[in-house]
Amino acid sequence: MTSAREVQRLGFTTDAGQGPRALLGLIVLETDRTVEAEFRALYRNGGLDGVAHHASRIPMEATVTAETLAAMEERLPVAAGLLPPAFDFDAIGYACTSGATLIGEERVAELVGAHHPGVPCTNPLTAAVAAFRALDAETIALITPYNADVTRRMAALYEERGIAVTSIASFLEEDDDVVGRIDEASVAEAVRTVAGESDADAVFVSCTSLRAFGVIEDLEADVGRPVVSSNQALSWHLLRLAGLEGELPGPGRLFRHGLPS
Repeated sequence: MTSAREVQRLGFTTDAGQGPRALLGLIVLETDRTVEAEFRALYRNGGLDGVAHHASRIPMEATVTAETLAAMEERLPVAAGLLPPAFDFDAIGYACTSGATLIGEERVAELVGAHHPGVPCTNPLTAAVAAFRALDAETIALITPYNADVTRRMAALYEERGIAVTSIASFLEEDDDVVGRIDEASVAEAVRTVAGESDADAVFVSCTSLRAFGVIEDLEADVGRPVVSSNQALSWHLLRLAGLEGELPGPGRLFRHGLPS
């Protein structure tokens, strides 16, 4: 019998830990209410056993403007460094569509890569372009919550990538706390309205704070074309970059497609 002051050493075994199939890193805005919840919804659907993510939050003002978005550039290295390199992430995503627009996709990858060399990095802007190409969508109708300035800059970037933007609409809400509480019914109504006024190949719901996972399937049936959201594109792209192949569980037609050739 051991003394109460002695500590008995216990035996143990180890396994691969969380995410043995794919471990994803996310850099999430301080103000974002949505992206992690929608990622977790993917795992609950089944078919993604062994996939997990860890998140780091990046400071961000609640008011989304070109200036507050660009200011995240100097904060990105700190947020990326809080995702421990020792975890050996399979892919890392900066979860801000508008931030990637203002900072630049290559700059985002450079800042994240300084802490995670060799790890594939993406963001919703890059992921959306890959999604449109996988879906053979050459034209899109763009829906955002942003102010007109940020929305126009985003549309211009898609045009530069060879994706024609045939229609643009926005909730014109700069407060990210409010954006995170825009309900899915409002998002769905916006998609139906824009799709009814545009012959675009796909509709894109931009912003990781906007909720869309619960309505994408019904919307695609209603409007007869792909509906892509920032979180849908980001999660799909991260899983593909992490090496997952074949049809994956997820909302909408996108998850049936691999990366574009």
